[in-house]
Amino acid sequence: MRHLSPLVLGVATLALASCSGAGGSTEQQIGANPSLPAINQYLLPPMHVAPVGTWAAGETPTVAPGLQVTALATGLTHPRQPFVLPNGDVLVVEANGPGSAPIKRPKELIMGWVQGYAGAGAKGGNRITLLRDTNGDGKPDVRSVFLDHLHSPFGIALVGGDLYVANTDAIVRFPYVTGQTRITAPGVKLTDLPGGPIDHHWTKSLVASPDGSKLYVGVGSNSNITENGIEAEKNRAAVWEVDRSNGASRLFATGLRNPNGLTFNPANGQLWAVVNERDEIGPDLVPDYMTSVKDGAFYGWPYSYWGQHVDPRVMPQRPDLVKKAILPDYGLSSHVAPLGLVFYAGANLPAAYQGGAFVAEHGSWDRGNLNGYKVVYVPFAGGKPSGKAQDVVTGFVGGNGKARGRPVGLAVDKTGALLIADDLGNTVWRVTAKTPPMATASLRSGRLR
Repeated sequence: MRHLSPLVLGVATLALASCSGAGGSTEQQIGANPSLPAINQYLLPPMHVAPVGTWAAGETPTVAPGLQVTALATGLTHPRQPFVLPNGDVLVVEANGPGSAPIKRPKELIMGWVQGYAGAGAKGGNRITLLRDTNGDGKPDVRSVFLDHLHSPFGIALVGGDLYVANTDAIVRFPYVTGQTRITAPGVKLTDLPGGPIDHHWTKSLVASPDGSKLYVGVGSNSNITENGIEAEKNRAAVWEVDRSNGASRLFATGLRNPNGLTFNPANGQLWAVVNERDEIGPDLVPDYMTSVKDGAFYGWPYSYWGQHVDPRVMPQRPDLVKKAILPDYGLSSHVAPLGLVFYAGANLPAAYQGGAFVAEHGSWDRGNLNGYKVVYVPFAGGKPSGKAQDVVTGFVGGNGKARGRPVGLAVDKTGALLIADDLGNTVWRVTAKTPPMATASLRSGRLR
């Protein structure tokens, strides 16, 4: 943690204690038509994060009725993303960012202190760990370092025998053989990605197209709202499409401030993402969202938000681009920081969770009333969200106000259990039905006594 001068420390304390930006009810900000209050600009935005706590022995998050949760793995080093291999092995990306963006304003120093206070500066492993459950009891009995010496990795994709890892500055391909517990072969770079010297949003989400011919990469902006200059945003705030055969790339969709959780809806093959929107114009602006990602579409950043609502801070204005900005599909409410997204088509969880999407909300830092810090479920029908987000996994913030964990990436294992990477609690959680579906069916038919 940086040592702060008494003046800066005093201002930071005031910012943390400020209630002027507490924020109202988030219920009206969830769905296709979220409420958008008037812009409120601050000299110093409200900063309120849950200070770091720990999970006590035997303590777990809270799950919705009909579910249970256990720790699949503990003692990890900043786990960010689970990925399930075809044979059932679970890979866990352990990483953190490559370094801080340059500090140009006192506010940035304070923001860095606040985020460090919340555990965002924890050291990452820069590796991938393999977990294998050989007897099917939901507890891995094999654990090994699968890949090491990576550069702030985040996304993973597997196509045939090619394993792709999205480091913060490049996609690297490694040879993979089913069943191996460690890769020692050197990786081959497929393509460069925007990295330093400024690397404000460093996470690079990654997914392969259903036919395996393309890779899609989420590349976040290099600032909140272009304060590092528009040149620093070149090829950023976008989803890239990368040709897997030769590394050629193009911008598939733009104006997405920080797209993560890239995944295809198995119901219709459509690409979706969750997006972290901009800060510092009020506790209830701008709603973070999940959206289908359309080829050639512009989603507004930095010039507008939620379609064509102009952000007056960005100069020069670009009314030509604002006119092209399209609406996202579904608001998640403001500052929840969604990082994980997965559609559910498994057979373990209750039928109420079939066909929709789980979203991991890492949690707010810049509104007085905490928001996020949970995993929610959004029902779908006809390829679109069809109802309010429902809390599924909560309790990451304890009764003492301290964050014991913060959810990031999501995956569904071979049994249909939901996996959650908790980068603050250094744990991967496994959520299953309290009563297995087959047992429930048997009970209803009277076969079990």
